[in-house]
Amino acid sequence: MNMKNTRKEINEDCERYITAHYDEVKAACLAIREKLPDSPLYCNGHLLARPLTMQKIYTEEDEKIFADVVSTMHSICRKVIHRYLADAGYRSLFPFSRELEELILTDPGYDQPLPIARFDIFYNEDTGSYKFCEINTDGTSAMNEDVVWNRLMEDNPAHMYIRQKYGLTQRELFDSWVSAFMDIYSGYKDRVAHPAVAVVDFLDTGTLTEFQEFARHFRKAGYDCCVCDARELRYDGEHLRTKDGAVIDAVYRRAVTSDLMAHFDEIQPLISAIRDRHVFLAGSLRTQVVHNKAFFTIMHLPRTQEFLSDREIDFIREHIPYTCDFGPGSIELDEVLNNKDRYILKPNDSYGASGVADGLGHSPEEWEKICREYYGNGFICQEYCRPYESRNIDFMFGDGRFHNYINMTGLYAYNGKYAGAYTRLSRETLIVSYGNERSVASYYI
Repeated sequence: MNMKNTRKEINEDCERYITAHYDEVKAACLAIREKLPDSPLYCNGHLLARPLTMQKIYTEEDEKIFADVVSTMHSICRKVIHRYLADAGYRSLFPFSRELEELILTDPGYDQPLPIARFDIFYNEDTGSYKFCEINTDGTSAMNEDVVWNRLMEDNPAHMYIRQKYGLTQRELFDSWVSAFMDIYSGYKDRVAHPAVAVVDFLDTGTLTEFQEFARHFRKAGYDCCVCDARELRYDGEHLRTKDGAVIDAVYRRAVTSDLMAHFDEIQPLISAIRDRHVFLAGSLRTQVVHNKAFFTIMHLPRTQEFLSDREIDFIREHIPYTCDFGPGSIELDEVLNNKDRYILKPNDSYGASGVADGLGHSPEEWEKICREYYGNGFICQEYCRPYESRNIDFMFGDGRFHNYINMTGLYAYNGKYAGAYTRLSRETLIVSYGNERSVASYYI
């Protein structure tokens, strides 16, 4: 069986069904929209994601590629983190504060430097080729969206027609993380027999509904688990504790490092427990070495490639877009101004596409203003990679017509192994969280 042809057949079958049952599918999708404010996708005053009507299909061939992407990139990440820890000269390549560097160098008490990640790639499902967009480590999220879309879309007749006809399945992303988390914890030097776990973030901005779902799965596996705001933790010199005094042995960290450092004075109990190694933290602050977008520049440097394998060097050349510091000594401002459709600018440390700008999406006048503002001010300049496009239709928030959407595929890595995919789409040149972003449930043949 040619899986790519099978995927094409499924997508065409779905489009035919929607066209033939247009009013029925539209009515169902509008009814689903009415349920969204009461769903786990509504959190902290906004909708986490907006769905399109057609699902995303991945094949066995795709998943073999995804597993190789995760394995190879995880190996590169491990080697870079280890070199950062061992070589003060290499550390100077990274734009970290003294306080953050100290926390990165703190021994977490276990060997896995990258417990969890999501590698976001622009994947061409026709050819199997891809380019990296970014790497998420701390704060890796959106596992709950597939679960919720699957449940909500049971009221969408087109969705159910395709699922049932082709026997599509989903990847489980909660119990598998609990298992990976505990596998890593089993190598923790100060482990206890039955750890109490806390999912920790800043709850006024984090995806609380997803944290609660993870806590439920930890409890299902037999572990006490709570959801805590990083600012409300307590530390008595021996144990990290909840605001109610319960001991925390292990932390599933969802707070991104930039938020931790922004609230540094407010989270001193957590920082002290980390420094004293009186709590297991997954992931440790070492993940920031590859989460920071400067990592994309550093991968291309001879100082990095001297300790990588030939295959890893080829992987970087083929799949990591050209990246450099956006400032004097790295790239001329005129080069970027005069070739605007070739480049995209990103802050060294941000998330949710905050501050990201691409030349293709701006007029020459807008682009010049952005470039002059960003030049020499903590941004990277990267080759713009045109994403793969696929057809879809938006009944809930769009015009109810078929359009081409750019695709981004996020590959979850649990303890260094591929765990599943997350798909986002947009009709524009960038995919912006809480803006033009659309998402769909990911299914597997």
